[in-house]
Amino acid sequence: MPAGAGARTSPPAGRRLAAMDDAAHDEAGPGSPAPDDAICFRSATELAALLRARELSSLEVVTACLERIDAVNPAINAVVRLAPDALDRARAADEALARGESQGPLHGLPFTINDSLDTAGLVTTAGTIGWRDRVPDRDATVVARLRAAGGILLGKTNTPEFTWSDETDNDVYGRTSNPYDLERTPGGSSGGPGAIVAAGGSPFDIGSDTGDSIRQPSHVCGIAGIKPTRGRVPRTGHWPGYQGMLESLTQLGPMARRVDDLALVLPLIAGPDGEDPHIAPAPMPDLGRRDVRGLRVVAFTDNGLRTPTPETAATVEAAIEALAADGATVRREMPPGLGEAWRAWDAMIRVDGWAWLRRLISAAGTPGMGSYDTRGWLGPARELPGAELTALLDRVDAIRSAFGRWMADVDVIACPAMPQPAIRHGESNEAWFGDTYSDVHNLTGCPAVVVRGGASDQGLPIGVQLVAPLWREDLALAAARVVEAASGGWRRPSL
Repeated sequence: MPAGAGARTSPPAGRRLAAMDDAAHDEAGPGSPAPDDAICFRSATELAALLRARELSSLEVVTACLERIDAVNPAINAVVRLAPDALDRARAADEALARGESQGPLHGLPFTINDSLDTAGLVTTAGTIGWRDRVPDRDATVVARLRAAGGILLGKTNTPEFTWSDETDNDVYGRTSNPYDLERTPGGSSGGPGAIVAAGGSPFDIGSDTGDSIRQPSHVCGIAGIKPTRGRVPRTGHWPGYQGMLESLTQLGPMARRVDDLALVLPLIAGPDGEDPHIAPAPMPDLGRRDVRGLRVVAFTDNGLRTPTPETAATVEAAIEALAADGATVRREMPPGLGEAWRAWDAMIRVDGWAWLRRLISAAGTPGMGSYDTRGWLGPARELPGAELTALLDRVDAIRSAFGRWMADVDVIACPAMPQPAIRHGESNEAWFGDTYSDVHNLTGCPAVVVRGGASDQGLPIGVQLVAPLWREDLALAAARVVEAASGGWRRPSL
């Protein structure tokens, strides 16, 4: 997302967990610090297996997550609304499994979902005042697919207004904080998902990524996230949607504590839905564990646009060494045209002078420009005349084509996700111009995984980005597993 931050906005008292079901809250009970092997900290993959084997009940898992949310959410404000039927659905899932009936690979497994995605019967605001009471009559495609696979919706997670900021803050629910340091941002736009997954309140969430908005929160919150290939996952029911020139930049993908969880969830949400006209019927590669021996890895730590902190560079270097030690063939090289790709991405998002964002806010019935009037998140933008617009679109396709040709001899790119760990709230305008490492792949369309590779001296997570050729999520995930194994991956925050 574009660089930006603004004035601090505290969530109104009593609104942190809007529409909390009283009976569900009483049954779940108050939360308290949990040991590292507690149910709420186990991976989605492990929990799904334990549920299938009936070694854990869905009611136990859902209750553990609700307790953890209750314990940590007052501090981080990541979950903005709970589903009142989560415990009832958990009981029904347990009863079905006792009868030998399984709904799918996520049977009985809870998850949260970004408030930019529609949920039938549950308020979806996309962070805009005009929609604060809006209740969709159907699920977004990804939500419907997760439910069809047996998943149980716990609630909604915070997002900036219509997802468009590096800070997760809005006029409806206020600001979300990083669980590793409450004075710092969890990133955006998927900062609510990143914060609650890192804090142990949810096994996984679905983020959206137009300009690093899955990868940046994954990086600063120390979890794993994947931006899939352009055209892999339908955006139906997401705000912004699949319409217009920016559609090719926006992808939806899972965020979780472990890389294996990304491989579990991604195939369940991928593929055409008959509504998003830009989704390809491309086969999903086998996302299971595979050897990286012989993979051709291009590695760099500085893209020449923004030099990373020494700790960031050292984290990426450690990841490169781990890949080489596991048999990957590594060459140090800067991919060509990254600066040009970033400039083209930046031109694309503001090509109409932010008219696309104004249309969304106006259609929602929100006065003015909503959060953007007070937070200063939008930079200057000039509406391009037709000739300049068509020239820009020509340039974008030329960049994509040239990058694709270069990637023919590359299996994975290993590089920073951002040039620094999480910054303090309100510093975004001055210090957050680091999207240059990740925004470029919203333009190229390549799949990219971010996984925790280390931490700063202050204990702030640092992610590593692994980028693969189009449609080869399997390669990015394979490399990410190596980095995760070498670093230990996600670590529980002291929150």
